[in-house]
Amino acid sequence: MPDPTAPERSHIDDPVGGMFPAAMSSTSLPERGARARKGAGPWSLPNILTYGRVVAVPVVVALMFWPDEFWMRWTALGLFTLAAITDFLDGYLARAWSQQSSMGRMLDPIADKLLVAAVLLMLVADRTIASWSLWAAIVILCREILVSGLREFLAELKVSVPVSAVAKWKTTVQLIALGFLIAGRAGEHVLPGTTRIGLVLLWVAALLTLYTGWDYMKAGLKHVTKEAP
Repeated sequence: MPDPTAPERSHIDDPVGGMFPAAMSSTSLPERGARARKGAGPWSLPNILTYGRVVAVPVVVALMFWPDEFWMRWTALGLFTLAAITDFLDGYLARAWSQQSSMGRMLDPIADKLLVAAVLLMLVADRTIASWSLWAAIVILCREILVSGLREFLAELKVSVPVSAVAKWKTTVQLIALGFLIAGRAGEHVLPGTTRIGLVLLWVAALLTLYTGWDYMKAGLKHVTKEAP
């Protein structure tokens, strides 16, 4: 017979639920934690996708060294497209499968910047991006450096800056623009105006880059001024 003087215990007091025995509750929580951490190491699938994006950078660069070899341009475009898809997949799978890791958080933005910077430099080298369009490439590269520095500074203050919806649109437009520009002269035989479309989208990405860069700058300045005496 239960002790009438004992305090009543609701299911809220039990971390697992009042319907389960205490013995089961004590073992199920560690098991849940173990399942959540399973696969979150350096060789989880999301991290492997990120590694693949890093490995793709020198391969795409090598394929772009000969702009008049159209088959190499198409191969570079295919590889770049796969890398861009993994940019979405690795983060999505990490969240969906509870496989987020410090390695992924560190390497994912680095992989993105390596890919974008390398492709921009190759497009400038073969004069696909030239004249006034160079300014769009400069804005994009400078913003990447600015954001990297601000993130490092804010990380020391234990301040995280969430990615805005505009920043996600910027990344999408930027990747599509680079895809058109990688196709370049090879793409002109399939879709006339391929390079022009890519350059227009590159300018759109540059304008969005300025907007999102200013957002990051404001976040950084706000914390700098708080430290001022």
